[in-house]
Amino acid sequence: MNAPSLKSLELPIAGMTCAACAARIEKVLNRLPGVRAAVNFNAEKARVEFDPAVTGPEVLEQAIEQAGYQVPQRTVELKLSGMTCAACAARIEKVLNRLPGVQAAVNFAAERARVTYSPARADVRALIEAVERAGYGAAELTEETRAREKAEREQAYRRELGRFWIAAALTAPLLAQMVLMLGGGHGEFIPRWLQWLLATPVQFWAGKRFYVGAWHVLRGGGANMDVLIALGTSAAYFFSAAVTAFSLDEHVYFEASAAIVTLVLLGKVLEARARAGTSAAIEALIRLQPKTARVEREGQILEVDAASLKPGEVFLVRPGESFPVDGVVIEGTSSVDEAMLTGESMPVTKQPGSRVYAATVNQQGFLRLRATGVGAHTQLAAIIRMVEEAQGSKAPIQRLADRVSGIFVPVVVVLAMLTLFGWWIASGDFAEALINSVAVLVIACPCALGLATPTAIMVGTGRGAQAGILVRNAAALERAERITTLVVDKTGTLTEGKPVVTDLAPASGVEAGELLRVAASLEQASEHPLARAIVEHAREQGIVPPKVTEFSAVPGRGVKGRIGGVSACLGSPSFVATQGIEVPAEAVAAFEAAGKSVVAVARDGRYFGALAIADRLRPTSAEAVARLKRMGIELIMLTGDHEATARATASQLGIEQVLAQVLPEQKSAEVVRLKGEGRVVGMVGDGINDAPALAAADVSFAMGAGTDVAMETADITLMRNDLNCVADAISLSRATLAKIRQNLFFAFFYNVLGIPLAAWGLLNPVVAGAAMAMSSVSVVSNALLLKRWKPARA
Repeated sequence: MNAPSLKSLELPIAGMTCAACAARIEKVLNRLPGVRAAVNFNAEKARVEFDPAVTGPEVLEQAIEQAGYQVPQRTVELKLSGMTCAACAARIEKVLNRLPGVQAAVNFAAERARVTYSPARADVRALIEAVERAGYGAAELTEETRAREKAEREQAYRRELGRFWIAAALTAPLLAQMVLMLGGGHGEFIPRWLQWLLATPVQFWAGKRFYVGAWHVLRGGGANMDVLIALGTSAAYFFSAAVTAFSLDEHVYFEASAAIVTLVLLGKVLEARARAGTSAAIEALIRLQPKTARVEREGQILEVDAASLKPGEVFLVRPGESFPVDGVVIEGTSSVDEAMLTGESMPVTKQPGSRVYAATVNQQGFLRLRATGVGAHTQLAAIIRMVEEAQGSKAPIQRLADRVSGIFVPVVVVLAMLTLFGWWIASGDFAEALINSVAVLVIACPCALGLATPTAIMVGTGRGAQAGILVRNAAALERAERITTLVVDKTGTLTEGKPVVTDLAPASGVEAGELLRVAASLEQASEHPLARAIVEHAREQGIVPPKVTEFSAVPGRGVKGRIGGVSACLGSPSFVATQGIEVPAEAVAAFEAAGKSVVAVARDGRYFGALAIADRLRPTSAEAVARLKRMGIELIMLTGDHEATARATASQLGIEQVLAQVLPEQKSAEVVRLKGEGRVVGMVGDGINDAPALAAADVSFAMGAGTDVAMETADITLMRNDLNCVADAISLSRATLAKIRQNLFFAFFYNVLGIPLAAWGLLNPVVAGAAMAMSSVSVVSNALLLKRWKPARA
């Protein structure tokens, strides 16, 4: 083996459970020719040296996967520079996606690339080098670079603004002369040598960015807006310079070349200022978290950097201060403003045992807390990550614009050449032919197309985050607009999710306390809301449930076990009946008619009694149901509750369609059946048993207080436990998609109308330059109108 030819690679490994796993992977890798590997179980990484001429990195990855483990993909966000239009974004995306094991999505509006890659076949350095070879700049986006980015952007904006004002001052005399000539003046008021002197710095100093950008992109095999501007203005400038140098009897167009450069610079300045507003929501979230924390260490209270806090440390928060990290209250009672997380303006009471979240505001009492989530593990950090992922994702509606942008510039160059030769042949006037072809080049800029969708997505998802609506990706936001049927879970979604035991109905000869003791024993290990209600009620009554042996559960139906050696079971009346035990109908009918859930209990082969449990409806559920109906959405309630209980709840809310006694797998099957009927189905849930149905739905919504599994599965997470938030999310989706369609219409209409006008000689290049510059500004400004959107209950 030739040592200098070896390459080193560090691979993350998922799925290892012990040192034997590490040894197995190491053995598998070292069997490969030209490979030396060492696996670190604690770090979950493999350090591999290999000869790429003998064994490729993809073979290493395959070997690990065949051994039963995984090389998890990594995701990185790159900050891009040098893009000037949608064609640039399309070019970078194409270059990145050509790399093995790489999937990339480029957001032109945010100047970001979100890249998922296999660490066996690519790394961040390779991604950056690929972008740089294409003629652009890239850097990994980290907390450090994020902090510098805003300052650099502001500095670049001031620099471009100064460049524009100098260009405008030099161009003004040329435009004044043009206006006077159009108004009936005769002759040129400014000597041609002076016109050349004024136009030259505008063309090559103020317009340098267009030449540099065109060179880089052409060298990389692409074409973009810089190519169009450089070609168009150079044609007008050099033609005029030749006329001036050789004293030809032709009109000069220095004012056209200078004005186009100046107007495009103005458009870029205005566009940069407008685009800064699209990321305002995410920047506002980042600014919310305090930089310092007051922490207890070794008996002293110290003020430290919030980033230095560790899970388990005790920290203090005074009235009026923000929480630096997530935590649990140890001492004190207060009310907390959580509007930045949930969009809800009403404060939330906190007491010992209550959870608090970073960046929310302590309003009244002094609190002593224990840190549970710090740094990247806070709820705020999770929200920021989700918003950034959504803003960096692509909506399906953007595909057409991407396809057009990818071929737009070469097509425009061909059209400009046809215009030049067509006019020259038809009129014999080269100057007129040239100026018309310049107008075609200048008017046809794909910037507006590239900005149409991502700017609206950025503003819409950011505004949603401020209202407590977290959208996982742009595709989910687009699908939400088309929902026709909404499937709603009952417990925790329509109801408060905190049921309480209202009645005990022991069988003849059984004491109520003994019935409760048996029920609590069987339910003490369950996390189901009804189980928690039973256990909590027993605790309030001072009953200590004994241990259960031979415990087993039937999801969505009931549980069985042995208490003190005696068999017992608990669950829905139908479940207990399947155990060969008759449940008296009169024992449950009255409870079910009142909309209460009934839990039947059996012991030692005979009916032992029943418990009635009620879960109060959320105060806003009826209003939300009515609102969703007004939006043209059909509602269907799916629940594991008894038919009578479910229908009693549904009738209070005005929901006509109810499917009761539905198991978790039946919920997902029902969602699939509804989709098969051609409906666009949304699903709202909050529990583990809702996860399969959430995954099956076209668009899934998870209530913020639900389980982590439900929230991980869902497309849209609602930070407030209110069905009105679903209506708000659909309303936001409709508003965002309306802006996208408006933007795409104007962008396409502008080019469809502008290019023919320019080709027919009906558009002056200066006017074309102004229109092109303003098209991008208008698209971004239209997207920013989404900031006016408000949730209905805000």
